[in-house]
Amino acid sequence: CSSDLVEDVSSAINLVPEDVRKQVGEVTLDFSSSMEAIVQSSFPWAYKTLDRFHMQRMALDAVQNLRRKHLREAMSAEAANRKEWKKLERKRLSHYRNVKIYLDGTRPFPKPKPYVPERLSNGDTVPELLTRSMYLLMTSSDKWSESQKERARLLFELYPDIKKAYGLSHSLRIIFNNKNATPESARASLKGWYDKVKSFKNDDFHTLAETLQSREDDVVNFFLFRSTNASAEALNTKIKAFRAQLRGVLDLKFFLFRLTRIYA
Repeated sequence: CSSDLVEDVSSAINLVPEDVRKQVGEVTLDFSSSMEAIVQSSFPWAYKTLDRFHMQRMALDAVQNLRRKHLREAMSAEAANRKEWKKLERKRLSHYRNVKIYLDGTRPFPKPKPYVPERLSNGDTVPELLTRSMYLLMTSSDKWSESQKERARLLFELYPDIKKAYGLSHSLRIIFNNKNATPESARASLKGWYDKVKSFKNDDFHTLAETLQSREDDVVNFFLFRSTNASAEALNTKIKAFRAQLRGVLDLKFFLFRLTRIYA
C-alpha cells in the first residue's frame, strides 16, 4: 500500500547521515502524494518544486481529451450519414426494380453510388481533421508547417472550444518559459490563468487549476532555481527500455549491477 511504500523508501533514504542529507536544498517532484510524504520525511528543510513538465503534460492531456471527444462525435455523425446514404440508395434503386425496361435486360441495372464524405478546403474530412490535428495541438504555433497552419485554422473555426483549450495550454507554457519571472510575478500570472480557466467550462482544466492552486507554493518554487526532473525522467525511460529488452528481470542484483555499469 502507499503508506508501506513511503515507510520503505524513507527508511532507505534515512540510512544516509542527516548532515549529508541536509546538503540537499531542493527536490523536484510530481503530483504523487507518496513522493511528497517521502520528501517531507527525509528532506523537511528542502524546497519542494513541482516539475513544470508534469503540469504542462496535464494541460496537453486536457486539450487532447477534448479533441478525442469531438472525434468520437464526428465519427458517430459520419457513420449516421453513411447509414442514411445507404438507406436512400436502396430506396432509389428499388424504383428501377419495378421498371420493365430494366427487368427485361434492355438497359443495364444501375449500380449503387458510393458514399462520398464531405471534405473541407484542405481535403480532410472532419474526422480526419481531428485525427491529424493531434501533433499540432501539442506544439507552439510558431513551429507549425503551412499545412498545419491551414489545418489549425479549419479546426479552430469548427471547434472554438478546442481553440480556447489550446490557448490555455499555450499560455501556461508561456508562464513557465518567462525567464524574467519571479515567484511573486508567477503567482500573479497564474491568478490570471485561473480566471481564464474559470470562464471555460471544461472539467479537465478545472481539475488542473484546482490542483495548482492547492499546491501553489510548490508550483512557484520553480521560479527560484528553474529546476526540473527531466534528466531523471530521461534516465527512467532508458531503464524501462533496457528492462523491456530483457523481457523481464530474473536476477535483480545482476540487473542492478548491469544498470550501474551502463548508466552510472
